[in-house]
Amino acid sequence: MNVIETSLPGVIVLEPRCFRDERGFFFETYNEASMARLGLPTEWKQDNFSLSKRNVVRGIHYQIGEPQGKLVRVVVGAALDVVVDLRRSSPTFGQHTTIELSGDGSRMVWIPEGFGHGFSALTDTVALSYKVTDYYSPKAERTVLWNDPALGIDWGVSENEAILSAKDRAGLTLSQAELFD
Repeated sequence: MNVIETSLPGVIVLEPRCFRDERGFFFETYNEASMARLGLPTEWKQDNFSLSKRNVVRGIHYQIGEPQGKLVRVVVGAALDVVVDLRRSSPTFGQHTTIELSGDGSRMVWIPEGFGHGFSALTDTVALSYKVTDYYSPKAERTVLWNDPALGIDWGVSENEAILSAKDRAGLTLSQAELFD
């Protein structure tokens, strides 16, 4: 497994070995022993799946009190995955990284607790699958405003074309949000 560090310490891109031939390809989406060797979680509470159409923006989501680590991959289509450091005590607080994920590849992103997550759909259909280290908790869920000028994130979609849920439109700016210590 190839491991690529990002600009945010702890957030890494994983590239499992991919076997390709004229039929298509095969790779392991999860291997407990490989994850343990990398110091990543081997116990997951929930698997999630979302389907989005082009220009959908989801996020920036996180949970307070019941934080989740996430292992994210795209199954179909392509997405711009966005990770924001929401730990006030971190030297990279408020900084973000973006990673393009595609169903044509084997890349996955590990997002530890303390980070916000979102993505934009770059193709007509995007199927995104992710494992989480804790259960979804509606009372713990928070949203940072996707287009907060303080973050300066280029989502690959213009503001007037972005398709957002009411929850994501109502997100708080980084300066207003309840964050991690």
